[in-house]
Amino acid sequence: MIKTLAKSIREYKKPSILSPIFVSVEVILECLMPLVIVLFIDAIEASASNGELMRVILVYGGSLIVMAVLSLLMGMLSGRFAARASAGFAKNLRKDMYYNIQNFSFANIDKFSTSSLVTRQTTDVTNVQMAYMMIIRVAIRCPLMLIFSLAMSFTVNVTISWVFLGLVPVLAAVLVVVVFKTHPIFVRVFHKYDNMNRSVREDIKGIRVVKSFVREDFETKKFADASEDVCKDFTLAERIMSINAPVMQFCIWLSFLLIFLLAAIITGKAMEDNNIAGTVTGGDLTALIMYASQILSSVMQLSMVLVMIIIARTSAERIVEVLNEKSNITSPENAAKEVKDGEIVFENVSFKYSEKAEKFALSGVNLHIASGQTIGILGGTGASKSTLVNLIPRLYDATEGAVYVGGVNVKDYDLETLRNKVAMVLQKNVLFSGTIKDNLRWGKEDATDDEMLRVCKLACADDFIQAFPDKYDTYIEQGGTNVSGGQKQRLCIARALLKDPKVLILDDSTSAVDTRTDALIRKSFREEIPNVTKIIIAQRVSSVQDADQIIVLDGGRIDAIGTHEELLASNSIYQEVYYSQNKVGGNAAQEGGAAHE
Repeated sequence: MIKTLAKSIREYKKPSILSPIFVSVEVILECLMPLVIVLFIDAIEASASNGELMRVILVYGGSLIVMAVLSLLMGMLSGRFAARASAGFAKNLRKDMYYNIQNFSFANIDKFSTSSLVTRQTTDVTNVQMAYMMIIRVAIRCPLMLIFSLAMSFTVNVTISWVFLGLVPVLAAVLVVVVFKTHPIFVRVFHKYDNMNRSVREDIKGIRVVKSFVREDFETKKFADASEDVCKDFTLAERIMSINAPVMQFCIWLSFLLIFLLAAIITGKAMEDNNIAGTVTGGDLTALIMYASQILSSVMQLSMVLVMIIIARTSAERIVEVLNEKSNITSPENAAKEVKDGEIVFENVSFKYSEKAEKFALSGVNLHIASGQTIGILGGTGASKSTLVNLIPRLYDATEGAVYVGGVNVKDYDLETLRNKVAMVLQKNVLFSGTIKDNLRWGKEDATDDEMLRVCKLACADDFIQAFPDKYDTYIEQGGTNVSGGQKQRLCIARALLKDPKVLILDDSTSAVDTRTDALIRKSFREEIPNVTKIIIAQRVSSVQDADQIIVLDGGRIDAIGTHEELLASNSIYQEVYYSQNKVGGNAAQEGGAAHE
């Protein structure tokens, strides 16, 4: 995990190294200052009799001021480099995750929910960023401060310094308990974060449905429950971590008490033995109290760092999960860079969405579509119509068998080449915030105004675009909320046509347009792009009845292939759909079928 995350440090290695160096210098200066104070106090006591008090104050006082200023400067530099390193590290992490997500296949995307990916890009990265800053600064400072302060305290008084060695294990034991108790809670709470974010996302995305069904109270309660669930776990974790502070305060005051007690005992015994050198001086006492504060505060800060690392560890695992997820669909070496034509062949193709799935979504599909043909696909809900066409641009890979486009197995193509020549208008039409031109240029970045005008006329979109005050510069809101469903579909079709594809797939992409407009779009396709293979998935028979061939899917298998007349005469599924849509039922349907036979 650490190795994977470390790859995102890259150009921020220098500040990541400089921060600990400056911290180390800061710690050394802070540990030397109590020792200088000891000498200062002792020198004051000695100089009171010889009249050199001012010189002592200037020498030692000046030294302390210089050391304090240098320590402050080192701390500021350390903080600056730590902030730069952690912010840069977080930036790279987000970029690396985002770039990797862009390479995901549909199968990879299916493993993560949208809300989970958003949480990982935001909350999880922020947690890791804070932990990284703590590690390269505070986590370096605390152990160094602990070691140096202990060493320096032994130079002052060995006997009293054993107090610190006795208290440190007590604090360490408390830290270990906190770490082991809180980590599983944070693992659980981040999954609940995903659920809460999913609730927010669903509510905002479907706000019109929520309002139309007057379900605001229900959605509010659902979010409140999810939020309360997160709150309970965080409260439990915070309750466990709150043990740190009182234990730390107890140890600090206990150490002060023991220092004074031992100092009194040692001094009293030395006085009884007339051993002035063995007494604990005021300077020694001051230094030991300062070292006690440094040692115990270092352990306290270290506990805070460990808590942050506990939280970040869970976040880091979730981030690494995304970074390590590799697309199962990639371009092969020496990949084909040209799609010759729009011929499509399915050769004994079967497909299932997961290796663990017991049932195939598609089974034994054999199909040949000549270049330039118009193919209609019809079938009930769940017949795997979308699944079938998703295999053509290799959005998924066939589990068994092979799919060929232009005489080449789709697995042998360069992905960019294949998907540029197989334009697909998905079932869920998506427009992005920006002008109409910006959205159209997703099909071709350098498209001219004439090219955009041509494809919009083909998609019957030019008429309504011209009706807008800003025409092609009309701003589209996020998700295309300021255009109708039919307008959105036609803009998506125009965007796909700009790719100048060999194969055009319309996955139920004219369902929101009226039958007249649907007919005009199909007519323009026949007349203007006759050499492009067109695959039309539709619920309306009228949308596919003039196709060269119509494929009837049922339960992931091809039930029949034929023209409108052939299927109307021989296929019961097609007959049922046709007569139900033409308001002919029962006996009339059977008579109609018999007449065609």
